[in-house]
Amino acid sequence: MDCRENPTPCFPYGAAEVEYLARRDKKLGAAINRIGFIRRPLVPDPFAALISSVVSQQVSKKAAKTVWDRLAALLGSVDPETIDRTGADAIQACGLSLRKVAYIKGIADAVLSGQIDFAALSGLEDRQVIAQLTALPGVGVWTAEMLLIFSFCRPDILSYSDLAIRRGMMNLYGHRDLSRERFEKYRARYSPWGSVASLYLWELSHQD
Repeated sequence: MDCRENPTPCFPYGAAEVEYLARRDKKLGAAINRIGFIRRPLVPDPFAALISSVVSQQVSKKAAKTVWDRLAALLGSVDPETIDRTGADAIQACGLSLRKVAYIKGIADAVLSGQIDFAALSGLEDRQVIAQLTALPGVGVWTAEMLLIFSFCRPDILSYSDLAIRRGMMNLYGHRDLSRERFEKYRARYSPWGSVASLYLWELSHQD
């Protein structure tokens, strides 16, 4: 089955991508065959995805969902205009720290002032998108890379900043540690389908 045939929007890949990865790396190919297709939902609105990422920083998934649900209910629509119109105290009352409120307000201001144009990002290279996004308050490289995968559907993102990705590599290849040099060799091997490899490495990170 091809993920592109699924009615629920998910990261798009299919037989051609997994066959390429299997040819390039037998161990990864065997893992792909064992696991099967992975359907990871997309977040089509990068602005809402970015705000959700800030909400989720350094808290549990359960707590993040509670705060996000409160924020979404407060705003009605999570967009720059509603955030700009809503007082900082009301946003904080959803369960956010003052720092996170400042980040959220700052991201909304950056969009409204024209500092960042999410529509224009689609025409930029990955590294350019990361540079623009990490200039925003509260946005790190990992967050930018996740937006590249799950909002922009970029095909070749493999995040060194992601501990689960590195753990998945160590589990797959039997490494007790993973240097940046070795990581980069794997990245080159998976290219141009690093994002598809990421889906499987996340899955493999949970396995002993």
